[in-house]
Amino acid sequence: FACTYNLLPGSCTWSITTKSGRLSRIVLEESVSIDNEAAVGEKISAVSGRRGLHRQLYVQILLAICLGGFIGHFFPTTGEALRPLGDAFIKLVKMVIAPVIFLTVTTGIAGMRDLQSLGSVALKAFGYFLVVSTFALFVGLAVGNLIKPGAGMGVDPATLDAGAIASYVARAHEQSLAGFLLHVIPDTVVGAFAQGEILQVLFFAILFGICLGFAGSRAAPVVALLQSVGDIFFRLIHLLMEAAPLGALAA
Repeated sequence: FACTYNLLPGSCTWSITTKSGRLSRIVLEESVSIDNEAAVGEKISAVSGRRGLHRQLYVQILLAICLGGFIGHFFPTTGEALRPLGDAFIKLVKMVIAPVIFLTVTTGIAGMRDLQSLGSVALKAFGYFLVVSTFALFVGLAVGNLIKPGAGMGVDPATLDAGAIASYVARAHEQSLAGFLLHVIPDTVVGAFAQGEILQVLFFAILFGICLGFAGSRAAPVVALLQSVGDIFFRLIHLLMEAAPLGALAA
């Protein structure tokens, strides 16, 4: 919701506009001082909390998943026909990943007052990545061995098309440390964005952000522009998330 306020004699009037366009007003009387931010926050939370549970995005997604499972089980033909909607939502999300990473990392590094601390920040981020990735790996192994998804479906592995993953297997065998590190460096900046190579976009974003930081005040207009573009992309993500229930239903 968007929130504005007007200072009136003896009171503070807050106008809160929700996503549905409804306007609510809160008038704080003289008993509540204007600088009492906690009281104002409680009033705002009380009004914003009146939104129905069905309006919450996570509730809509959970309901869509349940409905999609119902359709897929009892009406498999209809479920298969809905698949393009899920694929379209995934492509919409992938469309904005690379620009958002570039804008976020670049402006974040450029806004650091002490670029010498960048090394420690990068080390902590890398450590966080390793810990979380390892945890996710163990969760996947636990789910696969304990719950055994797919068991009982009566599918003969010998009848599956191994060619669908042949290219991934070949690339995994050919991958080396030197090849991986060289792959991080993009052939062209535009190519990294066009092909959706996230590591290459991240690498370029780090270098670009460091250069903006070294440029100082001369790069301020560029940083301000990138921050404005970043705000637009986050609004775009918010708009795309409105279609998340539909994508979950179709998937």
